[in-house]
Amino acid sequence: MLHKLGTTDLSVSPIGLGLAALGRPGYINLGHAADLNQTYALETMQHQAYSVLDAAWAAGVRYFDVARSYGRAEHFLGQWLTTRQIAPHAVTVGSKWGYTYTADWQVQAKQHEVKDHSLLVLERQWDQSQAHLAPYLRLYQVHSATLDSGILDDWAVLTRLQQLKAQGTMIGLSLSGVNQAAVLNRALAINVDGVRLFDCVQATWNLLEPAAGPTLASAHAAGMGVIVKEALANGRLTLRNHEPSFAHCLALLQQQAQRLQTTVDALALAAVLAQPWAAVVLSGATTVAQLQSNLAARTVAWDAEAATILAALAEPSPIYWATRSRLAWN
Repeated sequence: MLHKLGTTDLSVSPIGLGLAALGRPGYINLGHAADLNQTYALETMQHQAYSVLDAAWAAGVRYFDVARSYGRAEHFLGQWLTTRQIAPHAVTVGSKWGYTYTADWQVQAKQHEVKDHSLLVLERQWDQSQAHLAPYLRLYQVHSATLDSGILDDWAVLTRLQQLKAQGTMIGLSLSGVNQAAVLNRALAINVDGVRLFDCVQATWNLLEPAAGPTLASAHAAGMGVIVKEALANGRLTLRNHEPSFAHCLALLQQQAQRLQTTVDALALAAVLAQPWAAVVLSGATTVAQLQSNLAARTVAWDAEAATILAALAEPSPIYWATRSRLAWN
């Protein structure tokens, strides 16, 4: 069941596939190394990415999300779209710019990515994204926009983004950290030549970190498309979370999943699908089995009891983001 992303002409599926974990050997999702069988050869990882992409397409997924910093994700996705002869109008692809991948295909690296929201990086990465994804790339997003990066006050960059928008590419921004709401409010107010610049926003919202919800609802009401990332909190909202301090929360999740006859991960994703402002929630699946379990969220009968009981899982935003920052790569 496809629908429009905000007021754009982009058609999206309720669940999309993000390739952050499929495009590089190192990532912070719990159990990432096991998902890849600790085998990081480029050809092997490309084959695994293709398997998940094939399963997603067969199951009706029509939004795919990548970024310049996701290792080889743009390359994998672009080659898959071409080899499968998928028509550009049949799919919506979004990518992101602003981080440069620096891990050199290593799991352990001094720096996995470097942030730079300058015009020079935008121009370079736009050309790189086009090389991998044209003619499929329809949405280009600022990667993890923050107030302190200066991106929302850099009129050279904002004007260039408006030029890309005028040429037919939708423009968005992704958010991260405790100030998601403040950054989004600032972005909503940005107009270039009398036109709101940002067509959509990609933000973290999940049962542990729902703080941005009211602002995302406002963005939706203003016509922005809302894409939700990290709905499973990088694996913390799955059976892989063995932290003793999370045991009570996991028990609540399991009880509700059993009552609604689903899995814990599908339940957490269904919580996002139940939000009227959410256009797309991303699965970050690394295996076909994970993807299939995630997609079961589409048939979960989310109800008031689940919403009320699982509201108790919410953490203060500073605690959530501090915990996320401590997650180990692989």
